Amino acid sequence: MKKILVGVMTLVSLAMPLQASAEEPVSSAEALLHQMGEASRELSYELSYILIKKNSIEPLRYRHAIEDGETYAHLVYLSGPPREVIQRGNEVSYFEPGLDPFTIDSNKMVAPLPPIMKTDIDELAKYYDFIPMGRAREAGVASDVVRIAPKDGARYSYLLWIDTRSKLVLRADLLDRDGEPLEQYRAVSYVINPKVGEVLKSLESVELPAVVQLPPQPQAELNWQVNWLPQGFESVSKNRHRLMMTERPVESKMYSDGLFSFSIYVSASDSYTVREQLVRQGRRTLHSYMLNDKEVTVVGDIPPATARRIAESVVFANVAGESGQ
Repeated sequence: MKKILVGVMTLVSLAMPLQASAEEPVSSAEALLHQMGEASRELSYELSYILIKKNSIEPLRYRHAIEDGETYAHLVYLSGPPREVIQRGNEVSYFEPGLDPFTIDSNKMVAPLPPIMKTDIDELAKYYDFIPMGRAREAGVASDVVRIAPKDGARYSYLLWIDTRSKLVLRADLLDRDGEPLEQYRAVSYVINPKVGEVLKSLESVELPAVVQLPPQPQAELNWQVNWLPQGFESVSKNRHRLMMTERPVESKMYSDGLFSFSIYVSASDSYTVREQLVRQGRRTLHSYMLNDKEVTVVGDIPPATARRIAESVVFANVAGESGQ
């Protein structure tokens, strides 16, 4: 196996006050996560990191700043075909090989970043325990280590390394229910400096793709529901559409707890439908289940056992609501 040597350089602005030092007590885990969220949203910084999956390592660079009350961010993939994402206020532009560039109205960038950076910690605390794990060294600096563990054991967990000074996330390990890593975000260098904001401010003069004007999508009324969900997962969208290749009609609902998400797809079974299928690749699980003449498929960032239980709880009945247990 080839050995990869990564040089780590950390530059912290002299004007930035230290928020923690070796002599100060470690903050409570929940308070630390609030500080991390504030730092991720408010600081001007550049973060170079690698995203490690089972069979791949992806180097990326992320820049973020607040200028004149507007959020600017820029994510660049550093290997392979050119890919990047640009956020300018409430508009996010995507540049992908093989696709025409496009812009959407949104204040959130869909990109390979630790989701904890932009999560409501107070809401998350209802369904996860925040466990301090001491201190360690990451990206060449001292870091507080915090584990985010589900109270119900029905979802994955995170182990975070948070810089004691800046409060930025320098490492995030996504762990399965056995504690094995599924993905790792690992910083190799970072800079905190107002000049990052000046660089991003120049994006104002860049001509980006026009905003895609999507017709309003009425929320479809579906004749099925889920009788069991892990607590905290709420429906964020529902839809009825046809698959592009086969024109097969499909109904779907998407759920999220703020940290993880999954979707449920329901369609009529056909000659290609298998009675039951379970596939897990990294963080993503796909569980397909036959229910009479319907195929129910659950796809998302949840453990296989959870996906199975959700799929088997789908019922076709006019019941008032859905609930987690």
